[in-house]
Amino acid sequence: MDGLNRRDLFKRTALAGAGIAAVPGLAALLDACGTSTTSSGSTGGSRGSIHLAVVTHGQASDPFWSVVKNGVAQGSKDMGVSYTYDAPATFDMVKMSQLIDAQVARKPDGLIVSIPDANALGNSIKSAVSAGIPVVSINSGSDVFQSLGVLTHVGQTEEIAGIAGGTALGKAGVQNGLCVNQEQGNAALELRYKGFQEGLARSGGGRATELVVDLNNPTDTQQKIQNAVQRSGYDGILTLGPTGATPAIAALNSIGKLGSIKLGTFDLSSDVLTNIAGGKMLFAIDQQQYLQGYLPIVFLTLYKQYLLMPGGGQPVLTGPSLVVKDTASRVIDLSKQGIR
Repeated sequence: MDGLNRRDLFKRTALAGAGIAAVPGLAALLDACGTSTTSSGSTGGSRGSIHLAVVTHGQASDPFWSVVKNGVAQGSKDMGVSYTYDAPATFDMVKMSQLIDAQVARKPDGLIVSIPDANALGNSIKSAVSAGIPVVSINSGSDVFQSLGVLTHVGQTEEIAGIAGGTALGKAGVQNGLCVNQEQGNAALELRYKGFQEGLARSGGGRATELVVDLNNPTDTQQKIQNAVQRSGYDGILTLGPTGATPAIAALNSIGKLGSIKLGTFDLSSDVLTNIAGGKMLFAIDQQQYLQGYLPIVFLTLYKQYLLMPGGGQPVLTGPSLVVKDTASRVIDLSKQGIR
């Protein structure tokens, strides 16, 4: 651990939000195609009996969530606790609420959830709270976690992140922006789009239009983006995740516009980072999702032992930060390790 003990690691990550470099070697990459994962860490000491449940909305086809799962796995190993990880095979709020209910029935020592739709998931989360199960939310839900009785939220404020993306594209001269939404019904993505509109208007007086696509159909997504660009003359694109970014890269490349039409995205993937490093994309908005998996494991373990919980009613922010050409090469190395 480069001379760091766990207390040092916790201080770096929880207080600075940038302690990724201090994290020890990663566990093997969890199977991205599985919808449920069970694992146990060290059984030594008083933590060996602690079991935490994680339920997210992230699909196996989305590389973003494999990094979250890596954080969960490493956090559990470092804390010496066991965990289960569940997610629906598609963006399905009914199925996700059922997964939460199933975990609540098993009475874990803590529950970690994403909240892409508070209306659909609220009753299940409140049931966990009523049952005395401490809950921490991650990724989506920064605007609703308190109303559901969740102890704290670990992630980024989505609208602010969208403003950052819109501002960056506006400063690059974009006036007519396209926003690609790969997961219709996800409230967090709608907040990103709202922020994008705000940032683009503020920085250069530009406007934005939303294009809804299906993340499970990249070929159709590529065609829709290509058609939209050719039909409406967009000079900039912001995709709300890597599953929108990859088809956008292909679409622009197919019509000879990759590099000339300004392109940014939320979150990281190998092709996104390669194109940023090569100057063909402007940026990626990084929310450091490894921390969204890692930190809640630490928080709930310490809460179980000592009733310690950061936040004070405010979310623990892991982003946004922009990965640009000057920093992409370093982040590529970390991405290969499953950390970024």
